[in-house]
Amino acid sequence: MNKEFKVVIEKHAEGYVAYPLGLKGVVVGEGETYDEALADVRSAIQFHMKTFGKELIETDDPALEAFVTETRVAV
Repeated sequence: MNKEFKVVIEKHAEGYVAYPLGLKGVVVGEGETYDEALADVRSAIQFHMKTFGKELIETDDPALEAFVTETRVAV
């Protein structure tokens, strides 16, 4: 069975960090490039599900879309 996950990928000065939406627990991938981070998070998702089971997939209210925006707050 294949399951599609939405993945957030952040670009940092040191490289890329990726994490999936719709999966219980902490799963993170990283890499020097976008593609490396995506491949690493894919591997991390597979390991997480193999280790802890498919019931970790959130089915109650899956994310339909993901947005990134900015806002200012006084600090």
